[in-house]
Amino acid sequence: MPERLQKILAQAGYGSRRACEDFISAGRVRVNGQIASLGGKADPVIDKITLDGRPIAAAETIIYIALYKPRNVLSTVESERGDDRQTVRDLVDVSGHLYPVGRLDFESEGLVLMTNDGDLTNKLTHPKFGHEKEYRVLLARRPDTDQFEAWKRGVVLEDGYKTQPVNVRFEGAQGKGAWVRVVMGEGRKRQIRETCQQLGLPVVRILRVRIGSLQIGNLKPRQWRYLTMQEIEGLKGKEKKTSRQ
Repeated sequence: MPERLQKILAQAGYGSRRACEDFISAGRVRVNGQIASLGGKADPVIDKITLDGRPIAAAETIIYIALYKPRNVLSTVESERGDDRQTVRDLVDVSGHLYPVGRLDFESEGLVLMTNDGDLTNKLTHPKFGHEKEYRVLLARRPDTDQFEAWKRGVVLEDGYKTQPVNVRFEGAQGKGAWVRVVMGEGRKRQIRETCQQLGLPVVRILRVRIGSLQIGNLKPRQWRYLTMQEIEGLKGKEKKTSRQ
């Protein structure tokens, strides 16, 4: 049965539908030798579909894995050329295409979802869906009331972008510093670190503990596990999760 090309590519494990649309727009996809156009359809059973000249793989079994990314590991599938740093893909000994959902910066740690479900990847990363991510952040000094309120309202970063309001609460003291809990619906690169820099709050540690409805649970650094059916259904659910007050 003919289906949209971006859906076929996503189901074969080549990334989210948005990423696959970019492949098509860039002229990298051909159907029976002809360059495909965005919105085009094909039947993977009878049509020859190629990406960069190579036949696409058959649709893969969909896999969902929760991983505890330790510090100093890249949340990418491959390192940059000449970069021998370890990636999250190196930590998961499962064959096939697997991609991390969203980014967690090199120095940060915690929950990463690894999957080849392009539709779910798009749903969890596209800003319009507003799926929450929750973090525990260790600060070198305790925030005062003004810093907390500014963080909650939104902070203008160095590049001029103003962050959306977030749910931030004090969790406990640690020496001269403090643990705080941060729940946010957007995920700009290094947003927590840059926000804290603007507020004059040195960051010691960032630990992501939740993505949408998925919790890190008892995972330890470098450990991973398959998601339960209940967890998968929770991530695919249509109801938007709300912040815990």
